[in-house]
Amino acid sequence: MTFISQDGRNLKMTKNLKYQIILGFAAIYLIWGSTYLAIRLGVETIPPFLMAGVRFILGGLIFYFWGKAKKADSPKAKHWISTSIVGLLLLVGGNGLVSWAEEVVPSGITALIIAMVPMWIVLIDWIRPNGNRPRMAVVIGLILGFIGVGALINPTNVGGLAEIDHFGAMLLILATIFWASGSVYSKYADMPKSQFVSAGMQMFSGGIILIILSMLTGEFSDLQIQDVTSVSILSLIYLITFGSVGYGAYIWLLKVTDPSKVATYAYVNPVIALILGNLIAMEPISSWTIVCSIVILAAVIIIITSRSKRADIPVACPEVNPQPNNTNAA
Repeated sequence: MTFISQDGRNLKMTKNLKYQIILGFAAIYLIWGSTYLAIRLGVETIPPFLMAGVRFILGGLIFYFWGKAKKADSPKAKHWISTSIVGLLLLVGGNGLVSWAEEVVPSGITALIIAMVPMWIVLIDWIRPNGNRPRMAVVIGLILGFIGVGALINPTNVGGLAEIDHFGAMLLILATIFWASGSVYSKYADMPKSQFVSAGMQMFSGGIILIILSMLTGEFSDLQIQDVTSVSILSLIYLITFGSVGYGAYIWLLKVTDPSKVATYAYVNPVIALILGNLIAMEPISSWTIVCSIVILAAVIIIITSRSKRADIPVACPEVNPQPNNTNAA
């Protein structure tokens, strides 16, 4: 069987390619779902902005030189401006705030709130000049999703759920707005042709800003090297290495399979994060959390499946960053 990839190539669905696709989906499901827990363990003893900055500077260099090794064109000055804006929105406003929030919010709950990203993307793409009006099914999904998130962050003790830190929850909601804004902006910005070079530039520039933010907020002076645990160090190494592997698999899958299928990570990752957080970090899962999870994930499924038929905005890739140029899936 032969099919057309996203970059216009004819690909034959061989047995090896089939297995590679299965492994690719396993990577974006399991690795990305586990990165929320890795962040939670990392920020226990490493300041959040510092950890995120180191992670993205090193990860950005890996992607940039990976792209250059594939003979990608050298980026122009205008590309550095656009990728820096995306890096600021996605990695500083997005991942930086997530790292900060996970000091007080469990990783599984964090992943559930981050599932709001497709909702904000639809709204931002709607209210921008000449924006895309969503279908009624998407509107229903938006309403359902916001109800689910509102119930999750409710201030009362319902179903055995202890109150979620409101400041941390606010940071996470703000992070989803930054991610969505960066996703929509990246679709229309002038970006490098190479997806790997573009991702590397976004991550590197975002990492530099995070390091500057870390210095301005006093994280460097507050850091006590002797207090940093081996668990936090291993978590950082995991984010740099396996996080990069997951994103590499994401980029490759967008080339060789249907982007709407790739977008399913958005409702698989929270489930993985909840399970791992409970098993490894002993984060509680109440009956109320399960109910809210079902509502939120149902909303995300409605939005993604409805939007994928039009394919007019990029797939949101919250944990790392979305690939802006040619990925019009969600």
